[in-house]
Amino acid sequence: MADLPRTTLGRTGLEVTKLGYGTMEFRGAPRGPETTDEEAERVLNAVLDAGINFIDTSPDYGVAEERIGKYISHRRSEFYLASKCGCAAGEFLTPNHDHFFTAANVRAGVEQSLQRMKTDYLDVVQFHMSPTRAQLEEAGALDELLKLRDEGKVRFVGMSGTLPNLREHIDMNVFDEFQIPYSAIEREHENLIAAASAAGSGILIRGGAARGAPTDWEGRSRLRPGAEAPKDVWEQAKLDELLDGMSRIEFTLRFTLSNPDLDTTIVGTRNLDHLTSNVAMAQKGPLPADVMEEAKRRLDAAGSKPE
Repeated sequence: MADLPRTTLGRTGLEVTKLGYGTMEFRGAPRGPETTDEEAERVLNAVLDAGINFIDTSPDYGVAEERIGKYISHRRSEFYLASKCGCAAGEFLTPNHDHFFTAANVRAGVEQSLQRMKTDYLDVVQFHMSPTRAQLEEAGALDELLKLRDEGKVRFVGMSGTLPNLREHIDMNVFDEFQIPYSAIEREHENLIAAASAAGSGILIRGGAARGAPTDWEGRSRLRPGAEAPKDVWEQAKLDELLDGMSRIEFTLRFTLSNPDLDTTIVGTRNLDHLTSNVAMAQKGPLPADVMEEAKRRLDAAGSKPE
C-alpha cells in the first residue's frame, strides 16, 4: 500500500488522501469507453490496495455506481464515497441525462445511489451541474438534501460548482465541500477555490491531471467559452522548458497538488499502469516553489489565470 499524503477535507473532518479516484471511466458505452465487469473489479480493488481512500462517482456515470456496489462494497470501511444529486432518477429518468433540482428527484437519486452501491450512507453528496441558488431553493432540492443528511443517509452536503454560479454557492455558507475544475491550463477558479477553502469548505479538484498527454488535447477546448485550447496554452507558456525530466502529466498533476487549498484531486483511469503511475507521481508531492512561481508567471501571460 502506498504512503499517500493526506489532509482534512475542510470542516467535514474526513482525513482524505490527496489523490482520489473518479469513476467516470466506468460509465460504459455509449457515453464512455467499453469496459468489462472484470476490468472494473480489478481497477477498483487496485485503487483501494494503492491506499487511495476517496472515490467520486455519479448516477450520470452509467453503471459505475453498480460496479462500486458489486466489487468494493465489502471494503466500505476503507474509503469515503462521494456521489451527485440532481441527476435524473427513477420516474425522472430521461434519455438525454437531464437534471431536475426538485425535492422528489434529489431523494430518489440518493436512495437509488444507496441501493446501487450497497451502502447505508454516502459520505458526501454534491449537487451536479452547478445549479443557481434559485434552482436549489425554489423546488426544495437543497432542503431535501439537508433532510437526507439529518436522516443519516448523507453525511455532508457538497456542490460540483463552476463559474458563474460558484460565487453565490460559497456565499450561501451551506456546502461542506466543493468539487471544482482546476489545473495548470485551467486556472479560472483559483481565487474561488481559495475563498471556499477559507470559508471552511473541503476542496475536491477534478481535471487536475488535465489529460496531460498531447494526444489527449487534440480537439479539446478549455472549460470557459472562448478560452485557448489546452495545447495552445501549454505551448504559449513554454512549460516544456520547466519539465526537468518530468512527463507533462506528472508536471500537471503535481502543479495541481501544489495548490495549498486543495484537499484531494480525483484522477480517473481504467488502466492499472496509469493508476500506479498516478500514485507514484502523487507521492512526489508539490512542485518546487521556484518552478511553481515561474509556471504561474508564464501561464498568466498565456491566458491561464484566475478570474
